[in-house]
Amino acid sequence: MTEIRNLEELQEDQKRLEKSIENFRTPFAFGIGLATKSPYGNILDVSFPAPQLNSDPYTCALIANAVHWDGESGSYELDEQAMRRIQTICDSIKKNTDYREESAQVIQPILGSVLGASPPNGERIAAVSFISDSADEPVDAIDAYLRLHLLSSRLVRPHGIDLTGIFGKLTNCVWTNLGPFEAEGFNIRRVELQGEGIDIHVHGLDKFPRMTDYVIPSGVRIADANRVRLGAHLAEGTTVMHEGFCNFNAGTLGTSMIEGRISAGVIVGDGSDIGGGASIMGTLSGGGSEVISIGENCLLGAEAGIGISLGDNCIVEAGLYITAGTMVLIPDGSVVKASKLSGENDLLFRRNSQTGKIEAIYRGEDSSWQGLNEELHRN
Repeated sequence: MTEIRNLEELQEDQKRLEKSIENFRTPFAFGIGLATKSPYGNILDVSFPAPQLNSDPYTCALIANAVHWDGESGSYELDEQAMRRIQTICDSIKKNTDYREESAQVIQPILGSVLGASPPNGERIAAVSFISDSADEPVDAIDAYLRLHLLSSRLVRPHGIDLTGIFGKLTNCVWTNLGPFEAEGFNIRRVELQGEGIDIHVHGLDKFPRMTDYVIPSGVRIADANRVRLGAHLAEGTTVMHEGFCNFNAGTLGTSMIEGRISAGVIVGDGSDIGGGASIMGTLSGGGSEVISIGENCLLGAEAGIGISLGDNCIVEAGLYITAGTMVLIPDGSVVKASKLSGENDLLFRRNSQTGKIEAIYRGEDSSWQGLNEELHRN
């Protein structure tokens, strides 16, 4: 079918498309993206303008049919003919119905980019990726980029999708103002471009790009885009100041002030403040595998750090670093490892200025920490 005249025909065509695909099942997520392929054949990056999570079933069926999807997590390249055929159908849907899914709207811009002039770092290709189940591991770089987009687009929370082995799927790229380049041979390519009068500036050498080059989440402020990786999850109301940092598969779940470091896997709750120079370990210190989290309405003081989780309404004094094995004096007079207090609510961790001992005391209602500046985060 090349023209859809109403929603009834759309629904009928969707059923037909799904029946035509052996082992078809609704995927956990899918996306249509614009990828950069290096002269060596490696995928350098993929931009997914409208990643989908359990949504847009018609476009999903349409594209699955075009690439002969087998029902398993996987990625495919879309050739020009398939793209044009899909675009023709999407145009008729837009003309005749009120079906306005974003994934259908990105077909034309992606097609235009693929057919445009070749970039200096390789070639542009149209790619589609299907993730059958959130527990499936990434299968390739295209799949990996879709997962990172799902996180930064706030469609999934940190730890809401499997990222096992993602480092091995991504290419270590030279990130420039002209896009990513393969590291191999880059020094010569840079001189060639400069000889053509093209300015090129390197801002990173890494497997993960800046989030803001691919996803602009609503309702957040980021003072230095270099310090937030693609795959970071920043909830609306979050502010990341100049020295703040957020890694992939980590981030905030509500209004937060980030002036320190959020390591990979760390989750920060609503209303919490990560002070300047503060640091959060990615896993429970001492070789454990427990992921660190910070609850709601917490303050991690300037230059402080934690290797344990904090519950709600906790404070760690400025300059105090608490690892899992740190010995802490608690209110009943006993001394325990800090790991025993991991995740507990309403605690103030401090170093007694007279004895030098690290203490954990219960916070009272008259505590000096009264939460974030509401006016600052409302604007």
